[in-house]
Amino acid sequence: MATTDKAPSDGDVLLKRATADGVLILTLNDPATRNALGPALSDDLVQTVTDFGVNPDLRCLVLTGAGSAFCSGANVRGFRQRIQEAEKNKASQSEPRPGPWEALDPVYGARERGGQRMGPEIVRVLHNLQKPSIAAVNGAAYGLGCGIALACDLRVAGRAARFSEAFIRNGLVPADGSTWQLPKLIGMANTLWMQYTGDAVDGEQALRLGLVNELTDDDKLLDRAIEIATRLAKGPIYSMGLIKQLVHQATQQDLAAHLALASRAQELARKTQDHKEGVAAFLEKRSPKFVGY
Repeated sequence: MATTDKAPSDGDVLLKRATADGVLILTLNDPATRNALGPALSDDLVQTVTDFGVNPDLRCLVLTGAGSAFCSGANVRGFRQRIQEAEKNKASQSEPRPGPWEALDPVYGARERGGQRMGPEIVRVLHNLQKPSIAAVNGAAYGLGCGIALACDLRVAGRAARFSEAFIRNGLVPADGSTWQLPKLIGMANTLWMQYTGDAVDGEQALRLGLVNELTDDDKLLDRAIEIATRLAKGPIYSMGLIKQLVHQATQQDLAAHLALASRAQELARKTQDHKEGVAAFLEKRSPKFVGY
C-alpha cells in the first residue's frame, strides 16, 4: 500500500500517516498512560481531525492507539488537582447572584451566552465530521476512550478490545455524549448496565451487542480497518456526508419531516459529479471513479 508517510519524532503523541488513496491514519501515541487524553494529545487530535475535514485530498479517517490500548480515557491524574482547585475557588468566592435568564432557565441562559459546558471537543468534532471515520479499537477503550470510539462512524475491533463506561468508578457520569450514542447502538438496558457498573465488554460481546461492526484478529486489525477505509475513500463521500446527517436527524423527526429532508438530500446528490459518474459507469459496465463532489 503506497503511503505518504512522514517519519514521526519520538516525542509525537499523535502519529499521522496518509495513504495514496486518501486515508488518514491517526495513532494515539502515549503508551505510558495507555494513550490517556491529556491536554497535548487532545489539542493535537482536535486540530488534526478538524484539518482533515477540510482537506480535499483526504477522504476517510482511521483512528487507533499505540501499544496495548486504544485510549484509556481522560488523564485521571489531573482529577485530584481539579478537585483541589474547585474546593479552593469555592472557599474564596461568594456565589454570584443569577440574572433573570439564569434564574428562569439556567441551561438556556448559559447556552445563549456562550457559557455552557459542551463536553470533550474531540467528540463533537468527530460527530460533526462530514467524511467517514473508523475507530480501529486495538485494546482498552475506557471512559472517554469509549466515547471517542462511539463518536466515529464505524468501529472495527481486535479480539483484545475492551469497552468500558468507566466514569462511574470515579463517581462521575458519561458527559462525552455516550449516553446519547450508546442506546442507539445497543439499547437502553445494555447501556444502563455498562454505565451503572463500568464493567468492560470484550470484543466478542461488543460484536453481539452491535457496539462494533466487525471483529478481527489483533494482528490484522489495522490492515482491515485501512482496507475498509480505502473502500469508503474511493466512494462518493459527499453523499456519505448527506447520509450521516440524515441518520443523525432521523432520531429527532417523524417520517414526514424526514422524507422531506431526504428528498432535499437526494436533489443535492443528483447535482454531483459522482452521480453522473455512477450512472455512466453502470451503463458502460465498468467500475466508477468517484471524486467526492
